[in-house]
Order: sequence, then structure tokens, then C-alpha cells
Amino acid sequence: MQNSVTPTHCPYCALQCGMNLTPTPDGTVEVGERTDFPVNRGALCGKGRTAPAVLSSRVRLTSPLVRSGGTLVPATWDEALDRITEGLRRTRTEYGPDAVGVFGGGGLTNEKAYTLGKFARVVLGTSQIDYNGRFCMSSAAAAGTKAFGLDRGLPFPLEDIPKTGCVILVGSNLAETMPPSLRFFTELKENGGTLIVVDPRRTRTAEQADLHLAPRPGTDLALALGLLHLVVAEGRVDEEYVERRTVGWEDARAAAMAHWPEYVERITGVPVPQLREAVRMFCEPEAAMVLTARGPEQQSKGTDTVGAWINLCLATGRAGRPLSGYGCLTGQGNGQGGREHGQKADQLPGYRKLDDPAARRHVAEVWGVDPDSLPGPGRSAYELLDALGTDVRALLLMGSNPVVSAPRAGHVEERLRSLDLLVVCDVVLSETAAQADVVLPVTQWAEETGTTTSLEGRVLLRRRAITPPDGVRSDLEVLRELADRLGVEKGFPTDPEEVFEELRRASAGGLADYSGITYRRLAEENGVFWPCPADSNDARAADGEPQDGPAADGAVHPGTPRLFLDRFATPDGRARFVAVSHRASAEEPDAEYPVLLTTGRVVAQYQSGAQTRRVEELNAAAPGPFVELHPRLAARLGAAEGDPVAVVSRRGRAVAPARITTAIRPDTVFMPFHWPGEGRANTLTNPALDPTSRMPEFKTCAVRLEAVRS
Repeated sequence: MQNSVTPTHCPYCALQCGMNLTPTPDGTVEVGERTDFPVNRGALCGKGRTAPAVLSSRVRLTSPLVRSGGTLVPATWDEALDRITEGLRRTRTEYGPDAVGVFGGGGLTNEKAYTLGKFARVVLGTSQIDYNGRFCMSSAAAAGTKAFGLDRGLPFPLEDIPKTGCVILVGSNLAETMPPSLRFFTELKENGGTLIVVDPRRTRTAEQADLHLAPRPGTDLALALGLLHLVVAEGRVDEEYVERRTVGWEDARAAAMAHWPEYVERITGVPVPQLREAVRMFCEPEAAMVLTARGPEQQSKGTDTVGAWINLCLATGRAGRPLSGYGCLTGQGNGQGGREHGQKADQLPGYRKLDDPAARRHVAEVWGVDPDSLPGPGRSAYELLDALGTDVRALLLMGSNPVVSAPRAGHVEERLRSLDLLVVCDVVLSETAAQADVVLPVTQWAEETGTTTSLEGRVLLRRRAITPPDGVRSDLEVLRELADRLGVEKGFPTDPEEVFEELRRASAGGLADYSGITYRRLAEENGVFWPCPADSNDARAADGEPQDGPAADGAVHPGTPRLFLDRFATPDGRARFVAVSHRASAEEPDAEYPVLLTTGRVVAQYQSGAQTRRVEELNAAAPGPFVELHPRLAARLGAAEGDPVAVVSRRGRAVAPARITTAIRPDTVFMPFHWPGEGRANTLTNPALDPTSRMPEFKTCAVRLEAVRS
């Protein structure tokens, strides 16, 4: 056991709050404040404070498990790895490499995400790899890439938010999902700025807003277009900026002008006076921002919806300028880095595209393989899960729990059960791990060193504070062992720093260039913002204000906390307007399913709840699922507070207690998605996919309510 205090970062959301860890006699750690980290300045939410509880051997896995006679039983590591190797070999021999799938997670460190992508393509030779980050911010990534040529969650640090004039926060309940971040918005208001929150519910975050817009779920696209229409009609377009720094304005303007205020009010339910007030608040200050989260993104038109909000920023000159811009609030701890370095179906390390010959050559040279040996792009996350048991016969899954988190979850659970081989690497026996043929216990955040990339694009170093228990190995060790058994004996180191050094070379010259970042720098600094090329004079990344760096003489690139101040990452340096128009959601209410369902999170639980549901304090605060509904809807149903209510969609049925509140629209119900069983919200959700991002439509589907009588 180490004795010193270890500065590190929280294992949960993309804020990656700083914390100090002190080992305790029972082999876990005690969390202390780390006031030097600028994102949280020592503050932590309940999840961060209680994170060490999952390190306990009472709740975590400490031995491999294999299925025998229908039951998971303890096994040795050799027994488990041999069984996996035999199954993978048999599947590849009988059905080909693409019959083996790999499903990763946005909580994996950069080193693990990078190695998992390399393992899939070099060892298994499969194109069938994606990760649960596809369910997080893929629509924002697609829209940002179209508009700016580059996607990074926030193109500026969080510290810029209090200094701007107005923020429009779309579909985010930060008070519950990222509580320490709320102080930036409190400071914004203290400094005289204003906050507009767009959410169909009057959440704890919306209660802090100067203006709350409550659109009908699935109509955020029409809302953004209506605001842009008013910007044009009221003469608020920054014509000089549009002419100098953008292309495509004429088509985008024409599309917006078809969405006049009264028409948008009919679609969204947001009154015209509120639309006009939002435009005034956004346009009058010298600087303003739009920040989106899962609300507008988890839709079958999520890419167009985010694109419409970006168009609003571009038309008003609120992008690529100090204290202005569009940003996406990434959810998962390493959702940003997880897709940058190769576990997404169409990407190679450094944000390189898998179908780009030059990208393939560069990465293949780093990996020491023939570029032609690398498979092409594979299926997106839901499409991969939907193919299980048919085209894909075996699956290696790391750091995800799709039995709870995937849309149409009952169907996904059936697909998982139909596999010839399911291998899960996890720290706990999640609902997905319970379906596996082999379960491998792996190390956790406090037991391993590695890097993550926060929602700011800040690369951070998580440090090992304690030794993992006997019987537990790291994901890197698992991949190394499997590679050896499958005949690839080189190229899979288990030391995270050695992996990161290779990642630096693989990312060099890419959009997400980490080549100028080292473990030594990360240990000395409070993170380094990418892009950060090894050559400090590289013009690709030098278009933002540099952070304070270790070398003012230009020998070391300081990183890029603020993107696009001089030019956008497009060939001509101009941002692209993308003309978009409102369209209906994939599933609208009808006589049989007359109510809209939207889903989200609560403050005391995280994602699928696989870890937080094992923490007594968090369960006491949020013990189970519920159905939030308006009093008028409850009266029609005859339901009182706490009564069991069935929510039924075309995909299944969920039952949970009623929570009656005027904070939600009368035509909408809300369910949190953290729980399995009969209250599983994702039993109901619609897997209709965005045509560009392949994001499922989690945020809206048609349901009916039924009273449950005892």
C-alpha cells in the first residue's frame, strides 16, 4: 500500500473533477479535496465522494467467471483465457473475422481505448467495433465536424463561461448530471450574464435560468430554426462575420425563413414572446455561447438539430471569437478521448478516418502492419448489437452495460443471449456480465494509471493510488494475453505510459494530435489541451490562445485551450453553414400511444448504474426508477403519488412509481434510465437512428400509460 496522497481525477463524468486519494488500512482509499484543479476547485458531487465504495471486494469482481451448466462459476485466469481464445478462433475459422465483434466504453482510458481498437483490427482483423460513446455525443460530433472541420466537446475551457454575456443551454440538466459545473453558470449570472435553458422539464438547472423554454420533446430543431428566423427578421445577423468567416449562408437562411415564429410555436409549444426574448438576450451582449447535451443530440435528427444551433452561432458571429462559441457537454468520463483513438467504427487514432488511405498508411506504419490488412469501417453501436447472434457470433465487451443502457433493451438482451460467445471485462457483475460466457475482473480507476480527455479537450493523468486485489488484472493485460494466445506476440504492451507513447506517434498529424503531450507534462500541469503537436510551430494547432506552458521559447507546444480564433479546421479556414429543416420525430403520438416519453438521469446515479447502484449512500438518495408526470395526466389516469404506473411503447412495458409534478409538460412523461428490471426505461426507447451519426432516438418516443391495480 502506498502511503502518500495521490492527486488524480474522478472516475465518473466528463468533468473529470480533481481529487486527492489517501490509502486506508482496509485497502481502499479516502477521497479528499484537490483545490488546485480549476474545473471543480475541490468540490465533488456525491458520486465522486463515494467512488471508493466500489473498490471494496464486497461489491466488485475478484476472480474470473466461466459459464458451466448455465451458471457462472469461478475459474483460473488460464482457464478463462483459454476458453476465450478457443471461442474466438472457432468463430473466425467458421464464419470469418467479421463474425467477431468488439464493444467498448466511454469510461475506458485513452490507453485502453487505443489498444482495444488496435486489438480489433490487428489481432482479430474485424471491422465490427464500436462503443457506447456512440450513444453520448455522436450527433454533436458529426455536426461540429461538418461546420468547423473538427469536433472537440468544448472549443474553450469552462472558465470562459462566467465571462460571456449569455449562454443557451440546450437539453442539459447540469445540476444533476455534473453538479460541480453549475458554479460556472452561477458566476455567469453574478457577472451580469444571462442563462437560457431549453428543456421540456423544469429541472433543477432550469430553475436557475433567466428564461426557461420548454419545447415538446423532439422539436429542438424547429426551435433553433425559429430563433434564427427572428435573428434574420430583426436585422441581428453579423453580416461582416458571415461574409469573412463562413460559407453556405444563403441556403441556411432560406431554410430558416420557412420557420416563422407562429409556425414554430405550433410545433414546439414555446410562445412567440419567449422566442423573441431569447433572441434579444442572446444577441444583445458582445459575446454569447450555445451549449448542447443529450436532449437535442439523442434524436433521429440529432445531427441536423445541433447543426441548427451552430447556424445560430455562426449567423450572429458567436463562433471562433473570444468568450463565444458552440460547445457540446460530453457525458461519459472519457467519451471524448474514447472516440478519438480508435474504438469508434469508422475512426483510427488521432481522429483519422478509417477510409482515408493516408490515415491508414500512417497508423499501419506505427503498428507495423500492411495498410491493406486493416479492415474498413464497421457497424455503429446499435447496429452492431442488433447483428449479434446472426452476422456477429462472438462479442468482446469492455466497460459497457447495454442490457440497461441500449435502446430497445429487451431486444438487445435477447441478441446477447443468442451469441455463441460473450466475453465481458468489468469491475462488477453488471446485468450484461451476468449474461456472459466468460467474465474477467479488471482494475479500476484508483488501481491503474492512464489518461482521459475531459469535455474541455483537456488531456489528464489519472494516477494509481493503491494496488489492485489478487485475482484482478488490467484491461491492457487482458488484451496482451489474448493477443499472445492468438499469435500476435508484439505490439501490446501492458505499461500505460508505453501505450501512450505509441498513441502519441499514431495521433501525430491528425486532428486530435497528442504528439506533444507526455506523462511528465501531465504530471506537472493541470492537463494539456489538444491539439498539441510535437512541433510547437505547427500552424494547424496554433490558432488559439496558448495556455501557460512549460516552455515559453516555443520548444514545447503549449496546447490549444481555445480553438478557431483565427481560422476553422476546414481547408479554406471558413465555417460551413448547413441548411436544415424541421422534420417530425421517428415516432409521433397517436390514438394508441398518445403521450411522449423522454429519458434522462438523476443526481445520485450514473449511466446504467452498474457501479453507483452498489453504493449504499447513493441508493438511499435514489433507490429506484420512477415515472414523472403532470397532475392533469395523473388525474386522467387516476394515479396518485407513488402508485405503480405502466408505461407501454411499441417495444415493451416498464412499471415504476408515479412522481407527480408540474415541472413537466402535460403531454410528456419522464423516466430515468439507471435501473434494470421492470422499471428499465430503455425497454421502451426507440432505436431509430440519425442518418449521419447513427445516434438512436433515446429522447422521444410514443407511449401510453396504464394504471397498475393490485
